[in-house]
Amino acid sequence: MYESFAQVYDLLMRDVPYGEWADRIDGWIREYGISRPSRDAAGKGRAKKAKALEDRLAEERDLVVDLGCGTGRLTAMLADRGYDVAGVDLSPEMLAAAQETNRARRKPIPYLCQDMRRLDLYCTAGTFVCVCDSINYLLTDRDLHGTFQRVRNFLFPGGVFIFDFNTVHKYRDVIGTRTITEDSEDVSFIWENTFRAARSRNEAAITFFAREADGRYRRFEETHVQRGFTMGEMRRLLNGAGLKVLAAFDERNGKDPNARSERIFVIAGDVRAF
Repeated sequence: MYESFAQVYDLLMRDVPYGEWADRIDGWIREYGISRPSRDAAGKGRAKKAKALEDRLAEERDLVVDLGCGTGRLTAMLADRGYDVAGVDLSPEMLAAAQETNRARRKPIPYLCQDMRRLDLYCTAGTFVCVCDSINYLLTDRDLHGTFQRVRNFLFPGGVFIFDFNTVHKYRDVIGTRTITEDSEDVSFIWENTFRAARSRNEAAITFFAREADGRYRRFEETHVQRGFTMGEMRRLLNGAGLKVLAAFDERNGKDPNARSERIFVIAGDVRAF
């Protein structure tokens, strides 16, 4: 999964409102969290405190870790808003694309090739972020529990975990079992989608035709399996890992989620801190 997809991912995701999401996440961090930008809009760093220990604690408190960062577009946008960020992804190909995109940055973004179910960081972080369906790739309660527990283990006291997920309603009633096609100059695809209600699984078998540098098109295939969740299931899974829902919003209108919500953003924190 994602081995060849990394080459066309940004083209396919060009309509995703990453900038809007980055603004929302910035606002939620300021409202619910403890991380703060370490640089201003001009890239000038914040003055350091005198004590080295306080500096180190501030670095961890203000660190934002983007889980399932993919090609790093959101990671870079959070960095542009002044945050110290790090990206984590399971796919070396995705991380290679992210590194190439950010090669010219004055302050390079560190990337870790890890499975978020077995996340292992060198420090704590004040904020964890996980968006654009990454949570939906966790297919079992055990997968979710492992990821949520790892986040809680590495969450700086008072920090927050901000993530989104696609709902059962979106996979079952909006996408459903059907064939989706798209044709453009750089990439075309045929998407055979199947929703399996018994386990809330959405299976997407996608055939891509991607334009190469010499003008020829290369065909490759990917199969992506995701699980849909309800808000009630997500609360239960978070609570089971020692995390508490602080707020939840419908992605389309920013209001409370309901039965017709397709993507929901959640802000969660350690139950011991809230």
